[in-house]
Amino acid sequence: MGFSGGRGGRRKGKRLEIVTIDGPAGAGKSTVSKMLARRLNYMYLDTGAMYRAVALRALAEGIDPKDEPALERLCAKLEISFRETGEGQRLICQGEDVTERIREAEIGWMASVVSTMRPVREALGALQRKMGSRGGVVAEGRDMGTVVFPGARFKFFLVANPRERSLRRYRELKAKGREIKLEEVEREVRERDAQDACRELAPLKPAKDAHLIDSTGMTPEEVVAQMLAIIQKN
Repeated sequence: MGFSGGRGGRRKGKRLEIVTIDGPAGAGKSTVSKMLARRLNYMYLDTGAMYRAVALRALAEGIDPKDEPALERLCAKLEISFRETGEGQRLICQGEDVTERIREAEIGWMASVVSTMRPVREALGALQRKMGSRGGVVAEGRDMGTVVFPGARFKFFLVANPRERSLRRYRELKAKGREIKLEEVEREVRERDAQDACRELAPLKPAKDAHLIDSTGMTPEEVVAQMLAIIQKN
């Protein structure tokens, strides 16, 4: 597995850091991570999109999402990169822009399965560390501070109450044109929470040195301001 492109930001005279943002679905990680990356002039590392890219290719090649040997072979030949454009970040897989395709519901389900497979997590973890090797990265995911970048100087773990997380996720899906009921989203959030907390490989939990932020009732701007205050103080 390899990558091209995707450079970190530049802060003249200052060391380029790695910032990790972990948390459960609907906690606001994506919005906050993008905003923080822009404020710091850092690269935004969307690790969830990378798992979706693996799922997309597995589906295209007819690979069972639980077939570890086949997934290992798939990951060995995959090329994944991020490209910054005037319209935002694009995900490139095997030379093809798959930014929209990876957001399809079927891909999301498959990504939730392949992300629990050891060969996939190991391959993507190695690629993510390579992408962040020069610093200047805001890495969003579920195990960034505990597994992928345990030595990161700034680690954040976002939480919010289940009802608010479900509402956020519901609005996000509706904005993307997906027809779904709030009750379905609430069930999906509960199921994902259980899966994340109980999986054997890299279960979702805050790093011991992470800053815990409860975003319930907070705007993304308020969360980012709190993060920046912590970063600037240190």
